[in-house]
Amino acid sequence: MAISVSIQALISGEQVAGSKLSNKLLDELMAEGLLSVVTHGSRKSYRARDVEALKRYLIDKDESYRMLEVSSFVSRASLAAETGNSKLMTVRSCPGFPVNSYEPISCSLCDKDFVVNPHEGSFVFIDNWQQFFIPQDIVVVGIENMENFRRIRQQKKLFESVLGNMPLLFVSRYPQSTDLRNWLMGIPNRYVHFGDFDLAGIHIFLTEFQKYLGDRASFLIPSDIEQRLTQGSATRYNIQYNKFHTLRCTDTKLQSLIELIMNYHKCYDQEGYIIK
Repeated sequence: MAISVSIQALISGEQVAGSKLSNKLLDELMAEGLLSVVTHGSRKSYRARDVEALKRYLIDKDESYRMLEVSSFVSRASLAAETGNSKLMTVRSCPGFPVNSYEPISCSLCDKDFVVNPHEGSFVFIDNWQQFFIPQDIVVVGIENMENFRRIRQQKKLFESVLGNMPLLFVSRYPQSTDLRNWLMGIPNRYVHFGDFDLAGIHIFLTEFQKYLGDRASFLIPSDIEQRLTQGSATRYNIQYNKFHTLRCTDTKLQSLIELIMNYHKCYDQEGYIIK
């Protein structure tokens, strides 16, 4: 499949007129929150909110988009050394993912002892994730929103109420890539996904995590989520409805959450659980 000029322009960070994109793809990208609207009088153009997130979505959607990626073994340094220009092609200069914790977690990195214990106001980025290992009793909590990930201490009561006193390692797939998922697939630990309480967020969990991790993966569901949904957003629910209204799963607890969202016709952002 040849990648259209309009998609290449979006990946390059440029604005693209709505008339240059298929209505179906435009609706999908808007529902996923991947595009922002730029108005020019009565005309609309679109720009990628996060180029890497858009690229990852397209690649997951269709293998043909994999040409958007360049091997992670090619570095900007090697390109610059050979050509004098590190911008000749898109290269992942920063593989890996960030980790966080509010108590020391003894791990192993590159066959050496490594303690994850970031000072409040900081977190740790794991570059060589292929050689990063954690004890099997650690529960890995994946957090979709970066604000929630940065402010885990202000959500400690939530995590304790749902997960008890288990030692927790918090992870984020920012910048968005498959590195985090590949790491999770290589370890035996339990994985808990903490994302927005909407149909798109549940779809992300089912297709990008549970599909690969099976019964080791679960979705974090607070005890007060029904009450929170009554105060949620109907606008985003309506935007997502056409694409995700047939969403179903075999997990009874998660299916109950889907039914609550459908019943109230509302979504709730995970940021609402940050104690100010």
